[in-house]
Amino acid sequence: MSHDITGHNINGEEIAYARFSMGNYNAAILYSLLDADEYNAGVSGSGDTTTFSVQQMDKAMDLYKKSCNNGDPTLLKSESLSWDEKQILSFLLNCSATAREEGKVTVYFG
Repeated sequence: MSHDITGHNINGEEIAYARFSMGNYNAAILYSLLDADEYNAGVSGSGDTTTFSVQQMDKAMDLYKKSCNNGDPTLLKSESLSWDEKQILSFLLNCSATAREEGKVTVYFG
């Protein structure tokens, strides 16, 4: 069992992916940043899909910046971030970019 969380553009193409084992606490961090705790089924995602607006993605990015990397998105390339921190940041950056370009992004919580 695992959390496989994917972001999709308007055409349904996958633009972001994050995977966490069922016991990995970093999954809960991503759910929390997205204000999507209701999609966390414990050992995996709930299997549901939801849409996030530009504002919701901006809020998630702001929370990440405040809690994880002090506002520096270049830290994605930094050696100081763990694999999961980079995975979360990459997911948020890709989803935010899609939301800005298309007005929304769809996320599947598997």
